[in-house]
Amino acid sequence: MEFTQKQQIVESLSNYIARHESQNKAAQSLKNVSAATISQMMNNNWDLITDDMFRNVAAQIGSSTEWVYVETTDYVKMTLCLEDAKKHSMAMGIIGAAGSGKSQTAKLFAAKNKNAYVLSCNEFWNRKTFLTELLTAMGYDSAGLTVGDMMAEVVRRLKAKDEPIVVLDEADKLPDQVLYFFITLFNALEDLCALVMCATDHLEKRIRRGRKLNKKGYTEIYSRLGRKFIELGGVTSTDVFKICSANGISDKSMVKAVVEDCENDLRRVKRKIHAFKRQMA
Repeated sequence: MEFTQKQQIVESLSNYIARHESQNKAAQSLKNVSAATISQMMNNNWDLITDDMFRNVAAQIGSSTEWVYVETTDYVKMTLCLEDAKKHSMAMGIIGAAGSGKSQTAKLFAAKNKNAYVLSCNEFWNRKTFLTELLTAMGYDSAGLTVGDMMAEVVRRLKAKDEPIVVLDEADKLPDQVLYFFITLFNALEDLCALVMCATDHLEKRIRRGRKLNKKGYTEIYSRLGRKFIELGGVTSTDVFKICSANGISDKSMVKAVVEDCENDLRRVKRKIHAFKRQMA
């Protein structure tokens, strides 16, 4: 890894640390990264730090040294929603197609804003896993705590922060017992913390179906989301043109090929651009 790339990661790390109470808290929020490693990075003592460790830190703090992210139409809309939710401690549900950039937008937002925490949800999470992940993202240790203790700690910590926001990315993957925690958090933190669920339209369909079947908690969740989901419009041709230009693809035929091939999926756009850049190299 080049020296300038490491500098960029350390600069991003400095901004990441600034959003936490201390450098140690920032280190605790990162997986498989010790406080000593973070200290060495910040002090430019890089000789014993492997490139893989730099990449690990970069991936977790939202720093990219190879790909230029562009403010797409959906990025702007979702960022405005997150800013509004954070400022006014609101609950929101944001849905968009797979590959529309929801996860990356959430990560970039958290990288630029203090007291912003993003959880990438998984279907295998139970209640303890969920709370452990949330406390870790906030920079706190959950060792030895029960589920009740962890929930109390989460609520206490969030109440003490200035305009905190918790984003549950891919929230549709959460099993019901964990999804119900959204109600618990809302009830304990109403007007004190923003809560945002972000997913594909499967989340909206799941909530509506649950309400229709009168399943426990679904009407309550829908009500707390304001009985409405904010829908992203999807990747546009203009977005693809901007991404191509920012990432070194200016040949009109190549750009046209990316637009025609991407199926409005940013992951496909990135893959196609990398293919062209390898070809050009």
